[in-house]
Amino acid sequence: MKRLSVMIKPASSLCNMRCRYCFYADVSKMRGVANYGIMTHDTALAIIENIYLDLSDGDKITFAFQGGEPTLAGLPFFEFFVSQVKAKPQKMRVFYAIQTNGLTLNDEWCVFLKTNNFLVGLSLDGNATAHDSNRLDGNQLGTFSRVMQSKRLLERHNVDYNVLTVLTNETARYPQKMWDFVLKENIRYIQFIPCLDGLNSCKKSVWGLTPRRFHRFYTALFAFWKEQILKNNFFSVKLFDDLMDLLVSGRAVACGINGQCHPQFVVEADGSAFPCDFYVLDEYKIGNLKEITMRQAFNRSMSGTFHKNRTMLPAICGNCPYRTFCNGGCRRLQPAMYVGPDGFCGFRALLGDKLNELLDIVRARR
Repeated sequence: MKRLSVMIKPASSLCNMRCRYCFYADVSKMRGVANYGIMTHDTALAIIENIYLDLSDGDKITFAFQGGEPTLAGLPFFEFFVSQVKAKPQKMRVFYAIQTNGLTLNDEWCVFLKTNNFLVGLSLDGNATAHDSNRLDGNQLGTFSRVMQSKRLLERHNVDYNVLTVLTNETARYPQKMWDFVLKENIRYIQFIPCLDGLNSCKKSVWGLTPRRFHRFYTALFAFWKEQILKNNFFSVKLFDDLMDLLVSGRAVACGINGQCHPQFVVEADGSAFPCDFYVLDEYKIGNLKEITMRQAFNRSMSGTFHKNRTMLPAICGNCPYRTFCNGGCRRLQPAMYVGPDGFCGFRALLGDKLNELLDIVRARR
């Protein structure tokens, strides 16, 4: 049985927001074609056909839609995509996910998402102050109130959702405020995405997370999270979940957490395929899924320069007691949460502070 995941960007880098720290806007500007536009029905159909050529009964496939802002492809596009998948004769389990800023969601969208069992990732950066400082619309206005309306809409329609929060160097200063917001809004599933500096930037931005701030934020957050866990009041914080999975099963369920790039398939609106969402660049293109199958894409990816190129580990990793947990971690996240210019590793410090407590929680939940 195979388990495959394909990330599709049906609206390429198009977006109805102008977030100050957007990593995909930064990456797309480095390509020959910054924006591939909206995916056509013909392209979607060809992609589905070539994916299914390598699937068998019993396999599991996840279609995850991201952007830019994927909903800008329009609801009819998604209705078409799902209808074509449903028409396939194979007996396999299909899962859908979509990452959205929430601005276009309405009742019609929510009915579709619920009917087709989409897991929705809603981008929300904490309270109004934190969110509106960076997540602006095209008129440079804050979007917090509109995103919160979308959150209420998802809840009203019983759509499964989690919250994705970009953790900037500024918001990382206030773990108590962030956790208070999580509790107030009853956000049961949250993932903090380290804010990154520009891909080829030599300059530190005001938003880019640093390992020291990463460590301080998660150390404080752990105490708040643990307090709720001990009360049998479960909240999912993805990093803590990933570490517990690693402790229990030895499996790395998050790409890069063990220093290995898991095979990924990121498909742009024209069908072009890439091995990683952080590196959707011309030099790493592995083909076009309108023309090649998933197996061919996998073979090209694993033999290509992206997976062969592995940065040298910092010297601090040589004697690290937690090296087996990360092996240097994700190459793109490395300067945000692992080893900074001063030689301080945020991940090592976090494990040093909290690993034993995390082990206690794992044992208690068995």
